[in-house]
Amino acid sequence: MLDPVVYPGHHLFEHEAMKTTFSLRLCAESEAMARGMAQECFDQLDQLENRLSRFIDGSEVHRLNTMRAGETLYLSEPCYECLRLAMEAGVRTGGLFDVTLGTWIEHRKAQSEDPVPPLEGKLIIHPDAPAVTCVSPGREIDLGGIGKGFALDQLRILLLDWGARGALLASGASTLLAFGSDEWPIDLTGSKSATRIVLRDQALSASGTGIQGSHIVHPGGGEKSGCYAYSRLWVLSPTAAQADVWSTAVMLLDPDEIAEALSADETLQKVYVDRGEEGVTGPRPPS
Repeated sequence: MLDPVVYPGHHLFEHEAMKTTFSLRLCAESEAMARGMAQECFDQLDQLENRLSRFIDGSEVHRLNTMRAGETLYLSEPCYECLRLAMEAGVRTGGLFDVTLGTWIEHRKAQSEDPVPPLEGKLIIHPDAPAVTCVSPGREIDLGGIGKGFALDQLRILLLDWGARGALLASGASTLLAFGSDEWPIDLTGSKSATRIVLRDQALSASGTGIQGSHIVHPGGGEKSGCYAYSRLWVLSPTAAQADVWSTAVMLLDPDEIAEALSADETLQKVYVDRGEEGVTGPRPPS
């Protein structure tokens, strides 16, 4: 969905993590320096996956999802920060982004004909300590809608500490994060045509039904889940985590609601939608 145009002078490195391929296009003084940066980035990606994935036994999120009533789990700083950002995103999106719907997400991905399981359980995230307390079990945390973007933001911090001049970072074909003085041409490939934009010091995330089908779950449940105004869209945000969040939430908005969200929240900078024969353009309210 996202096709970056690469120019000479950038060093490309790739790494498998979080069930996708991360690619780093680094601007560095030498290939040796770029390779050292990339290796540290890949080590950090592996560490983040081992903390944030609910599918890895013993990960922090796996332990959160298996807590019993009354238990408290202290988290690492990255896991707590990602969870905190996810909770903040829930407020920003009016509840459309919710990382506690793991059981519903699994039900939809499995295309099960069984009734949707009821939402149960309650977790408390401590505001003054990196800890979560389970009031009652049942809630399944799934950071899939923010984890990869969060990882890109963490890599940006690491690369800036290294003194990188800039980079284009990608998690698979869904999210890009650019920083530094370079401008990166990006092709947004729709079903019938493509539109080229320029990415600089911001993030771009894509969402749609082409690869995973109607996989995004509406917190309201019922007929709202799986009903989207567009089959493919892209959003621009200041950070990769914010872009990931909004690319999920905007899929659940009507066209007129997208315009309202753009004017109401500065972390949603721009939206592009695939209109088929009309090409890839910004949203417009229905006539």
